Amino acid sequence: MLKMLRQMTSGQPVEVAPGMATTKEFARLASIAQQFGYEYAGVRQGWGYVMLFVPDFSPQARARAAQNWAQYPNASDGGALPPLLPGAIELLKARITFDMSALYGNQVVRSIGICVIPLALGLQRGTTSVLLAGAFCAVLMVAIPLGLAINRRRKAKCTALLQAADSYR
Repeated sequence: MLKMLRQMTSGQPVEVAPGMATTKEFARLASIAQQFGYEYAGVRQGWGYVMLFVPDFSPQARARAAQNWAQYPNASDGGALPPLLPGAIELLKARITFDMSALYGNQVVRSIGICVIPLALGLQRGTTSVLLAGAFCAVLMVAIPLGLAINRRRKAKCTALLQAADSYR
């Protein structure tokens, strides 16, 4: 987080890779970024998830950033931070979860490809290897539709929450 805040002083887009963070921790980072004039712009997958923040040039964001940088000048050095707004955290969490769910579809295609490798190796090594590879692929083929169903429900829930918040504004 400190690195993120230091990078934000440049006014350039910032990428943050918080490692094994939960969506709640991602949302917390996004909320802090908003307090300092940045907007969450998406998530991509590298070795883990990487969040992108871009400067928010709206007058409200500029005013909020100026006020928070003045009120919390040591934030990028580990000092105090502005309080987090609970409603904003939940919306950001829904948005980030939705974006991560979109990435899941790409992982399904990779999973199917991963099934081909053990089968090919199993064919070279013999009957036992083919059976083990076949069992692995069978489990994978059951897990993929289950994962897709869970993912679809999660995306629908996030979509409903985000649309409700959008219509509220």
